[in-house]
Amino acid sequence: MNTEHPCVVTIDHRSRPRVLFSGDQLVEVDLPVGTRVVYPRPTMAPLGDVDAAIRYAISHPYGCEPLYALLRPGMKITIALDDISLPLPKMQTPDIRERVLNIVLPLLADYGVTDIHLIVATCLHRPMSGDEIKRMVGTKTFDRFWPDRLYNHDAEKPGGLTYLGTTDAGEIVEISTRAAESDLIIYVNVNFVPMDGGHKSVAVGLCGYRSLKHHHNPYTIRNSHSYMDPEKSELNHRITRMGQLVNKHKKVFHIETTVNNRIFDKPLEFLAKNEDTLSQTELRAQKTLIRTLQVLPQPARQAIFTRVPSPYGVTGVFAGETEATHKHTIERSYEQYLVPIQGQADILVSGVPYISPYNVGSFLNPLLVACMTQGYIFNLYKGVPLVKKGGTMIVFHPCTDHFDKRHHPTYVEFFHRILTKTRDAVELHKKYEAEYAANPAYIQLYRTGLSYHPAHPFFMWYWGENGRQHVGRVIVVGADNEYIPKILGYETAPTFADALRMAKDTAPPNPSVTCLHMVPMLMAEVTP
Repeated sequence: MNTEHPCVVTIDHRSRPRVLFSGDQLVEVDLPVGTRVVYPRPTMAPLGDVDAAIRYAISHPYGCEPLYALLRPGMKITIALDDISLPLPKMQTPDIRERVLNIVLPLLADYGVTDIHLIVATCLHRPMSGDEIKRMVGTKTFDRFWPDRLYNHDAEKPGGLTYLGTTDAGEIVEISTRAAESDLIIYVNVNFVPMDGGHKSVAVGLCGYRSLKHHHNPYTIRNSHSYMDPEKSELNHRITRMGQLVNKHKKVFHIETTVNNRIFDKPLEFLAKNEDTLSQTELRAQKTLIRTLQVLPQPARQAIFTRVPSPYGVTGVFAGETEATHKHTIERSYEQYLVPIQGQADILVSGVPYISPYNVGSFLNPLLVACMTQGYIFNLYKGVPLVKKGGTMIVFHPCTDHFDKRHHPTYVEFFHRILTKTRDAVELHKKYEAEYAANPAYIQLYRTGLSYHPAHPFFMWYWGENGRQHVGRVIVVGADNEYIPKILGYETAPTFADALRMAKDTAPPNPSVTCLHMVPMLMAEVTP
């Protein structure tokens, strides 16, 4: 068997079928001989003593004084935390955010700091429930601060945002009033992918729609050549300008953490492996799981993967000034995820898994399928895209017409009324976004329920804009209907063999095929 890299396998006549996610089911796929299959890198060893690493990081920060040197009695401090969208799936307890708080909060008490608020930096994401926050921060912190001094960021609360200024590029910067009035902002981050963290933490996590629309728009996304390569991301450039303005006005101390890619615990560890290396016991377990998922109802299928938290290991803790800290975080993230690949593919094959940052605790609805396909999966590269310009993506997903009533009520009208009129992101942005984002009923659901903000479905469509501009075709295998893929602008095929024949119609002779074997998380470092 030929390989370019230990994580890149070339299919030959002896190769077993590959098992890919199709939502919350698994499908066996016979890939053609010569297909490159990209697997995740081996799981990095976790830190031996995470608590010691946290203490060391905050005492030896990058680009600023140690945390203890910034403290004084009577000061006002806001601690902001990444929300439930990270990591995916949720990690085993204690969550790394709890471990950081268990060290930072006693330190604040030692220095006489009592005016402390903890804000979950949800931006326009759905609010976290009390139980979700309790699991994240731990019972001790929850009981001490909830709900008056531990709460979700509310981007629509009257008086809840404070204007800090406007960048030279005309971007309005406003953040949580509580944070803006604080003497120090401490941000506790979980860096799951390279687009997380850094200036994105405060300038996005604690902002509102007026700030967010400067970069969550079709123009910015089209010019972001990969979200996962910050140097080439217009999204990152704009957020950096806005974050630098925040730092001119406020003292911000970052505590950033990285985790490895150990998503599956021992019963399901075989899902992350090269199928050709599986033992007979693992093969039997794989076959049994595939058959079981075929007969179970959807909620039970999803529960198999989501109810058991992931045994992530913490691989790094870094603290200090925003950019100086984030540089080290990105380096550690790339160590875990980057797989070097030579040459782009004419056809890119991938499963679309059951989870995204925007459906934790709910179903991956059709709009999020598009966000995952042409947004996240397409952007899982550094260098040049894994698929050639005008190439074809073949993805596996049922595309079921189902939207969670608690989390995604604002998505339904967008998808079935607005998106059916036009898929053009610029037209959606100009004609519909502002009015929809100000819908008082949907804003109320965001403020008092567990719903995403009404602007959020627009952003999810924009998130795939660079993928739509680059990829020629998307063919879905396994859809349980034809009208949902049609709304998305996708084609359908009953089998992978049919999809491959369709893709070859517009591909050059003897097209190159590459398959992303995910989850766990991986990135392709592609050179032409």
